[in-house]
Amino acid sequence: MNQLKRIMRLPLLLILSVASASVPVNVPAAQAAPRDGAEPGQAAARSPLLDAMKTELERSLGVLGKLDPPAYYIGYTVTETQRAEVSGSNGALLSSTEGKSRWLEVAVRAGSYALDNTRKVGERPSPTAGPGGPAPLDDDAEVLRRTIWLETDRQYRAAAEALMKIKTGKEVKVETAEGQAPDFSREEAHTAIGPRAAFTLDRKPWEQKVRAYTQALRASPAIINSIVTFTAQAQTQYQATSEGTQLQFGQTRYRLELFIQGKAPDGMDINRYYNFDWVNPGEAPDDKAVYAAEATLRKELEGLVAAPLIEPTAGPAMLTGRAAAVFFHEVFGHRAEGHRQKDISEGQTFARKVGEAIFPDFLSITDDPTMRRLGKTDLLGYYQFDDEGVPAQRTPLVEHGILRGFEMSRSPLLGFPHSNGHGRRQVGYAPVSRQGNLIVQSSKMVTNAQLRAKLIALAKEQGKPFGLLIDDIEGGFTFTGRGQPQAFQVLPLVVYKVYTDGRPDELVRGVDIVGTPLVSLTKIVATGDTPEVFNGYCGAESGSVPVSAASPAILISELEVQKKESATDKPPILPPPAHDAVKTGGGR
Repeated sequence: MNQLKRIMRLPLLLILSVASASVPVNVPAAQAAPRDGAEPGQAAARSPLLDAMKTELERSLGVLGKLDPPAYYIGYTVTETQRAEVSGSNGALLSSTEGKSRWLEVAVRAGSYALDNTRKVGERPSPTAGPGGPAPLDDDAEVLRRTIWLETDRQYRAAAEALMKIKTGKEVKVETAEGQAPDFSREEAHTAIGPRAAFTLDRKPWEQKVRAYTQALRASPAIINSIVTFTAQAQTQYQATSEGTQLQFGQTRYRLELFIQGKAPDGMDINRYYNFDWVNPGEAPDDKAVYAAEATLRKELEGLVAAPLIEPTAGPAMLTGRAAAVFFHEVFGHRAEGHRQKDISEGQTFARKVGEAIFPDFLSITDDPTMRRLGKTDLLGYYQFDDEGVPAQRTPLVEHGILRGFEMSRSPLLGFPHSNGHGRRQVGYAPVSRQGNLIVQSSKMVTNAQLRAKLIALAKEQGKPFGLLIDDIEGGFTFTGRGQPQAFQVLPLVVYKVYTDGRPDELVRGVDIVGTPLVSLTKIVATGDTPEVFNGYCGAESGSVPVSAASPAILISELEVQKKESATDKPPILPPPAHDAVKTGGGR
C-alpha cells in the first residue's frame, strides 16, 4: 500500500488478482445476510447507532457552527467489520482467526463550501487530525456519543488551525485555474436503511481445505513455498451528516487465494498467484476448480523457472484481456481520477483535454460501480454508496476516443461541480476520487485468433523476428506526480515470444512493460471480441480499495519492455526433503 508523497511521489500500486467465473459448490459455505445488505430503500431494522450519531451531530453543529471559524459541515461514519481468515502453507495450517471491530471517522470542515480546511496550497497538503479511532462494539448510545464527542472536538480544533494556515498561505502562493474550484460540493441528502452485513462460518472445514490445497503443491520440486488463504469479510457502514444524509448499508465478500513461489537458477524470484472471489456463499469454487487452478500455476511456474530472460525491446505486442484491463487501469484510470486534475503537484495529464481525442476512435470507457457482475464474474468494484454518502453512478469517461469526464468525489473541478459517487477510501483514510469498475468497450473487434495473426503481420512489417504475447500479469503501478516522469509500469508474469517464421511460441521471463500515457494510448490498433475481468486491490493516498477492470484483448503497434528487477540469491542448495534422491541411511 503506497501513499502519494509531496514532490517525490511514490507510485499508485495495483495489487492484482485475476478473477474467475463462478463454478459449482463443493466447499463449506458460510451463511450470510443478503448479497450486499440491501438495495437502497429496502426495509431493514434501523441501528440505534444512527440515532446516537444524529443526536450528537445536531448538538455539535449547534455549537461549532457558531464559532470562528464555523464548522459548516460535519460527517460521522462508523464502519463495522467482521472478518475471518484461514491460511495454510505447504500442507500445514498457519492461522485461523475471526474477529469483529468498529472504527469511527469524523469529518469536520471549517470555513465554507468554497474555501475550507482541506484546501491544498502549493505542494504542501493541509494538516489533519488523523484517521479517527476505534468505536465500541456495544450498541450503547451514550458510550458511542461520548466517543464521537471527543473525536469531534479533536477534529474541529485541527480544522480551525488548518484553515488559518491556508488563508495565510493563499496570500503568498500562486493559484492555478484548477485550484480555484470550490473545496467541497453541495450534494443531495440521502436516506437508505439496509440490513447489517454478517456471516456465520465454521472454520474447521476450511482449515482442512487449506491443508489439502497446499499439500498438493508439494508434488513439484520447483515450488519452494506455497500459501493458500481463505477470507470472509462482512462490512457495514453507518453514515450521518449535517446535510441530512443517513445511511446504513453493508456488503459481504469471500476470497480464496493461491500463491506459489519458485526461483530461477540466476536468482530471479518466480511467483504465481490466482484467486477466486465471490459474494454469494453458495458460489464458492469446488475442489476440482481449485486443483485445476493449482495445476495451471504449477505448470507455468515450472516453465518460467527454466525460461530464458528477455532483453529490453520495443515492438508490437498483444495483451490478453486481463493484462489489457490492468494496462487501462494504470495508464488511463488513475489519470482520470478527478482530484488529480486539481492538485498542482500532480501531472494533470488530462486536466485540459476534455473534448479532445486521447484514444483511437473505436474505444470507449466507463466507470460503473453499480455493476455487480460481468457475465458470471463478481466485480470487486461494486458498491451502493461511496464513502462520502453519494450513490454510486455510471460515469462515461471516454466516448469513441474523446475524453468526456472524470471519476469525481466531492472535490469539484471547473466544469464538474458535483460528485458522481467515486469518493472512496480504506477505513482510516480520507476519501478521494478513485476507480470502481473500469469497463473498456471497442467497436473494432476481431477474434483473438485474428488478433494474434495481426500481431505476426505487424512484427513482419516492422522487421521484427517476433512480437510479444502477454498472457497474465501480477499488477502494476503508475507515477502521476509532477516531480517524476509521467510513466507507468505493468508487471507481466506470463509472456511469450510469437515468432514470425512459424516457430513455436517461446515462454520468456523477466519482463516489465513501461511507457508514458499520451504516446502509449494512441498505439492501440485493434481489440479482441471477448472481455475479461481482473479483480484486485489498488493502493493510493486514500488507502487500498477493491477495484475491477474489464477489457478485451488489445493489439499495440509498439510497446516497450525492460528487464524486471531481480534478486541474486541462488536457489536452495538442497532440494525439498521429499524430492531428495539421497535416501535414509546414505543410499542413493
